Amino acid sequence: MADFNPHRKGFISEINVTPFVDVMLVLLIIFMVTAPLMTQGLEVDLPQTKTVRTLPKDKDHMVLTIKKDGSVYLDEYKVPAGELGGHLERLVKAENKFLYLRADKAVPYGVVVSVMGEVKTAGIDRLGVVAEPEDTPATRPGRK
Repeated sequence: MADFNPHRKGFISEINVTPFVDVMLVLLIIFMVTAPLMTQGLEVDLPQTKTVRTLPKDKDHMVLTIKKDGSVYLDEYKVPAGELGGHLERLVKAENKFLYLRADKAVPYGVVVSVMGEVKTAGIDRLGVVAEPEDTPATRPGRK
């Protein structure tokens, strides 16, 4: 039988994993809180209108953005001019997603209509347009 003496000094051969678990849990919580904040949106100056609904938070939709310089983005990814139709068919139509169009108010009307024509050619019938609420005295920040 082994001689066990609790007062004997010596090395502990066991690893204490409690501090390791604590650190990992804290890092996990930090990651869970900050990960949604790390997605950067595209900067677009949207036109304003009186009736606006917010975009849904679920993933059954995609956003097609036309920036001021005429560049086109599908969600956050830039799409080359000739490849928009193929991307729309593969990512929106095949997945049966709803498509929202965001266009900067400085984009010429002809460019917006051309992109909408490509959307229609891709066979997408579910298209929404994104705008900002109208800036009235009641909605201005700092006003009552």
